[in-house]
Amino acid sequence: MTETKSYRKPDYEIDEMFINRWSPRSFLDKEIPEEVLLTVFEAARWAPSAYNEQPWRFIIAKTKEERERFYPFISEFNLSWCKKAPVLVLILSKTTRNGEFLQSHSFDAGAAWAHLALQANKCGLITHPMTGFDFDRARETLEIPEDYAIEALVAIGYQGEKEALSEKLQEREQPNGRRPIKESLFTGKFGNELK
Repeated sequence: MTETKSYRKPDYEIDEMFINRWSPRSFLDKEIPEEVLLTVFEAARWAPSAYNEQPWRFIIAKTKEERERFYPFISEFNLSWCKKAPVLVLILSKTTRNGEFLQSHSFDAGAAWAHLALQANKCGLITHPMTGFDFDRARETLEIPEDYAIEALVAIGYQGEKEALSEKLQEREQPNGRRPIKESLFTGKFGNELK
């Protein structure tokens, strides 16, 4: 498997779990035990959220029939590699609280996704999130109510060898880096660089 340290160097010392998590596309055709899969969602459950609203919801496709229901709304490119993943998960967020718009619904669902991804990595699994799919078709196919936003689709499973991918995808099958931290930080107001 890929040694992430040769691709990723943090600017400041952080726990290795943040560096080791990346989004491979090569999956083994291997089922995830129920206990392990539920552990991943248990971690997501404990994410922080505004008002403790916990707006995240997950539609899980783990049987062949369930996954095949997802395939028609996934882009051809993503389908070319994610068909081997034993679990597909559509992440949703409830957009309202007590009948009013919940401003933080996506932010909170993102926190749950981060918890899920890090726990999956600790369990020896890989995750690959994607937005390359037809959101409207997903909503219709899976009968998602209008007061739920569709956030992302995630493939979960065990990492396979990169040689199992097409030649073009093999070239991309490595952890990518990040821009320097100071390029993401402003001080006092937007545009003021941190010195």
